[in-house]
Amino acid sequence: MNTLTAADTAPTLVPDASCCPLCGQPNLCAMEQARLTGQPTKEPCWCTQATFSPELLARVPQAASGQACICTRCASQS
Repeated sequence: MNTLTAADTAPTLVPDASCCPLCGQPNLCAMEQARLTGQPTKEPCWCTQATFSPELLARVPQAASGQACICTRCASQS
């Protein structure tokens, strides 16, 4: 007999790629804006040139890792 647990039946939440996974505010990611609007970006997003500390990246929930950009405010607080 198989028993389901709450973890087995819980829905998988997909992070909102337009919001910072740390604070929930808009991350203003140029690449995400291009995806949403269908308009190409004129310049690469600031985050492609940024360096994020391992401590900051460790705070990102696993479900959002690689799915949503950290905003400039949270990145500057690391």
